[in-house]
Amino acid sequence: MPAFNNFEFCSPTHFVFGKDAELQVGEKLAAFGAHKVLIHYGKHAKDCGLIDRVAKTLVDNGLEYVELGGVRPNPEINLCREGAKICKEQGVDFVLAVGGGSVIDSVKCIADSAVYDGDAWDLVSKKAPVKASLPIASVLTIPAAGSEGSKNSVISNDELGMKTGYGCDLHRPKFAFMNPELTMSLPPYQTAAGCTDMFAHLLERFFDDAENIPVTDNINLSLMKTVRANAVRVMEDPNNYDARANIMWAGALCHNGIAGCGRHEDWATHGMEHELSALKTEVTHGAGLAVLFPAWMDYVYEENPERFALYGREVFGISTTDDVKADARAAILATRQFFTSLGMPTHLSEFGFVESDFEKTVPTLRENKGEPFGSFKKLTMDDAVAIYKSAL
Repeated sequence: MPAFNNFEFCSPTHFVFGKDAELQVGEKLAAFGAHKVLIHYGKHAKDCGLIDRVAKTLVDNGLEYVELGGVRPNPEINLCREGAKICKEQGVDFVLAVGGGSVIDSVKCIADSAVYDGDAWDLVSKKAPVKASLPIASVLTIPAAGSEGSKNSVISNDELGMKTGYGCDLHRPKFAFMNPELTMSLPPYQTAAGCTDMFAHLLERFFDDAENIPVTDNINLSLMKTVRANAVRVMEDPNNYDARANIMWAGALCHNGIAGCGRHEDWATHGMEHELSALKTEVTHGAGLAVLFPAWMDYVYEENPERFALYGREVFGISTTDDVKADARAAILATRQFFTSLGMPTHLSEFGFVESDFEKTVPTLRENKGEPFGSFKKLTMDDAVAIYKSAL
């Protein structure tokens, strides 16, 4: 069985990167053929005047627009339904996200369901395939999720108590406008959680059941080292443009798929974290991952300690010893210490979770991920609960 697995890789996004990138929105969308744009956003983008600046570029290029704000962290399906209704009723032909991953994920669902006759949750829950989508673009303000260039979207359904991810190349953004200066006003916690999320995207791809694939693994490891180094720089100096730029570009590359080509990928930890932030929607995704990933690592590393030792050596400079399991444990400790150095939490109890919460996640985790799930080590629902408890 070859180590290098078959794969498909699609990356159609036109990236516009650098200072004042957001001022090119109107020109690029008009050249694409847009006529009427839905601008979708959260609270901060409106309060800081960014929506007005972006809207002016649309008007200056002869485009009409309508607005829909109100996106929260862990975006909810009802707002997506409202956005799709606006698109259908007002003849919107292009959807623009201004914000972070939550806004972009919400826009993807809106764009898909705006050209679908059924309910938006059919698409998210994979009961119906995505066969078409309105074109979308993003003005990124929070580098983290990588949604500005990925095929993925994660949407919550509060009524069902679910948080579900789905993917489709049809809704990959046509444009991503990325100005690192827009991220300088982010609170330190938001910056740190974003860096943790993008690092976790790489861990999900690096640790699976495939053998070493040097071309992909070295891309992944290089991105890990870049995120690690620049996360520290940006926490110490929030106005460091070069550090912000490296973080912003790395975030896109961490999750557009290139760092996992030829690998199976794991995604167990993301799946488990989604259940926690569905249960408590105030939990920041990256912060939840900062707690869960080291716990998952402790639970599974004996499946392939050599892989962990390689990771520790390449990313953290850990010296190799004659005890590969000790090297693996050192890599896990270094990971936990990295997240802690950014100000991330270390225990699920810090979010208010108690042991009785974890059994509540089992039905939706099983529905979302199946059983067993993961590829580095096949996990059952009992395994998931054990990992949760170890992270408490």
